[in-house]
This record gives sequence, C-alpha cells and structure tokens, in this order.
Amino acid sequence: MTARKDVPSGTLDMLVLRVISRGPIHGWGLMKRLGELTDNVFQVTPGGLFPALQRLEEDGWIAGEWGVSENNRKARYYTITKTGRRQLAREEDHWKAISMAVSRVLEGA
Repeated sequence: MTARKDVPSGTLDMLVLRVISRGPIHGWGLMKRLGELTDNVFQVTPGGLFPALQRLEEDGWIAGEWGVSENNRKARYYTITKTGRRQLAREEDHWKAISMAVSRVLEGA
C-alpha cells in the first residue's frame, strides 16, 4: 500500500498541463487521472486543484469551456493553449534538470 503525499511544491501546474495536453478534461476527471497516473501517491484535492485551474486559465495557459460530463452534469472542460504548451515544455525541461541533479547527489553521496 502506498502512502498518500501532497504534490511537491511547484509541480502541480506542470502535472495539470501535461494531463490537459492529452485532450479536453474536466476538473473532477483531472483529479481522478492524476490519482491513476501516480498510483494515488499524490493527493490532489479540489481545494488545491481548482484554484490552480483558475490561475492557469488566467495566465492563458489553458482555456475552459462549459459542457456536460459523462454523468450528465454541467462541467468545465479544459484544453491547453499554445502558450500553455510552451510553458509545459519549459517546466518539463526544468523538472528534468532538477531530477538529474537530485539523482546525482543521491548516487554520489
């Protein structure tokens, strides 16, 4: 059984952008998908996710549009913008550099 952890500070935006880059998704579906992809290790709550979605939309990295979910409820579906794709690429590059540096320390210490 894996322990639930908070998403590391500064990575939620990147994870959200990556999932949204695969296609339109609503907030609840996004929370569920992040849980699936991390084997429920990261605990993403509505109180953390929805302000992040609002911030990403305000920054122009995602666009939201109202629609109807698979269970016939009103839901806001998000898609990534061109600006969001550029930001995702920057964040992924930054994450890879940090991950490599941490790995070097762990292996060399």
